[in-house]
Amino acid sequence: MSGTTLPAHLQATADYIEGLQHPSGALPWFEGGITDPWDHVEALMGLNVAGRFAASLRGFEWLSRMQRVDGAWYAAYQGDVVADDTRAETNFVAYVAAGLWHYYLATEDHQSLTRYWPMVSRAVEFVLAQQAPSGEIYWAVDSNSGTSKDALVTGCSAIYKSLACACHIATTLGEPCDTWWQARAQLGDAIRHKPERFDRTWASKARYSMDWFYPVLTGVVTGDQASDRLREKWDTFVEPTLGCRCVKEQPWVTVAETCELIMACVVAEERDRAQLLYNDIQRFQLDDGSWWTGYVFPDDAYWPDEKPTWTAGAVLLAADTLFEYSRACTLFTTIES
Repeated sequence: MSGTTLPAHLQATADYIEGLQHPSGALPWFEGGITDPWDHVEALMGLNVAGRFAASLRGFEWLSRMQRVDGAWYAAYQGDVVADDTRAETNFVAYVAAGLWHYYLATEDHQSLTRYWPMVSRAVEFVLAQQAPSGEIYWAVDSNSGTSKDALVTGCSAIYKSLACACHIATTLGEPCDTWWQARAQLGDAIRHKPERFDRTWASKARYSMDWFYPVLTGVVTGDQASDRLREKWDTFVEPTLGCRCVKEQPWVTVAETCELIMACVVAEERDRAQLLYNDIQRFQLDDGSWWTGYVFPDDAYWPDEKPTWTAGAVLLAADTLFEYSRACTLFTTIES
């Protein structure tokens, strides 16, 4: 399997992403937009699916160059200039491990895995330094006040997957990672059994669809519990024939959340649901290969008027998870114990 097997409309999506990449390797949200570490990696993973490995490596090189000495990245950049220096978000920092492991699954490029191992190791150590004794990982480190001691279900779920990817990288390179596996186990236990440790200092995020499906997507909740979890709130978050709402009370479906739900459905062996969702979102692609962020259905309006590279990346990842176009298609369907 390789990116050359992608249908033309998905090759156009990869063209769209690659066409917006800066010479430095940075992938902005859209032309003139910011680059943030998480969405940058999401777009790189889309390039991996399409076999655009040189462009992907340019993106990892940019991350390596922009990494702080403590292993983190700032919240956002404008090209190579810091655009938001207020904080470093742990989920953003950890995601580089998922992106690099995805690249390796697609390429088996051991040399690049070795090259970027120090970057991943420093990032993971930064993230795990923010783990609470009760297992959750605090969401951010504020540049002025230090660690922001509250946690997000979605963010911690994503870190749970990223830590597994980091451990796979370490094992492949013969590096020790037992403490990382242990930290991941504590994190998973907190997400599953300690709901009181999340959303302690702000309103609950349970109204957001990601809090519903991310524990399934990232392997925190597995087996029958995974499919039960998806079915329990399906009618709350899924708008028939359109896709997944971002927030349950808002009449707005978003392509990226729908794509992540597609992958969660495949992980939970709900492939029929995944296929229906994938069919539903096809209306949101534009002629240049890009995809709208979302759609406000009472107004019949695409909103916001943006076509982010990270949404395009999410589409490619969802298609790969569902149809197995690349060797990296098993990233999310591989459930680590």
